[in-house]
Amino acid sequence: MIANKQHTDLKPLPAVDYDSLVLDEAAIDAARRGLDQGAVTPSYGPWRQDIVKLLNDSLATELVCLLRYKRHHFTADGLASPKIAEEFLVHANEEAAHADRLAQRIVQLGGEPDFSPHSLTKRSHAVYDDSKELKAMIKANLIAERVAIESYSQMIALIGDKDSTTRRLLEDILSDEQEHAEELKDWLAD
Repeated sequence: MIANKQHTDLKPLPAVDYDSLVLDEAAIDAARRGLDQGAVTPSYGPWRQDIVKLLNDSLATELVCLLRYKRHHFTADGLASPKIAEEFLVHANEEAAHADRLAQRIVQLGGEPDFSPHSLTKRSHAVYDDSKELKAMIKANLIAERVAIESYSQMIALIGDKDSTTRRLLEDILSDEQEHAEELKDWLAD
């Protein structure tokens, strides 16, 4: 029975040596000297460039989502379309705000935000959509939001405690994407 199965595959937690919890004085000293790097201190370690790449891919995703929502806002047609078209515009503006926040964080990390239109769709986790029917637009946006939710969830797990500021930013964006998905799901059911 599963209920009575012992968890023999679980490893015991290592003992914590509280005497070893000390700050890295060399990293603190390096932080004193690296003024040109702003918020980027030695604690970002070797994963800073990987985080910048993840953020640039997310930036591409947000920009593609912005463009998709804008197209759907202007081309939605039908009885329910005026209300939904206005919500598409609200979502587009929120995706633009996400893109701005991601670009700002990339710069804070010493990277360069990649707004290149040539590579947007290649780097984006979501796809552009030019559906003409309202239900197809809603479905395409719901799929894209679900992809964004999964991507942000994975990035949050990957970043973990390596960069708490970026993690909190991604968690905040994830919350918005989850709200978008719930709204779209409700519209699809109507």
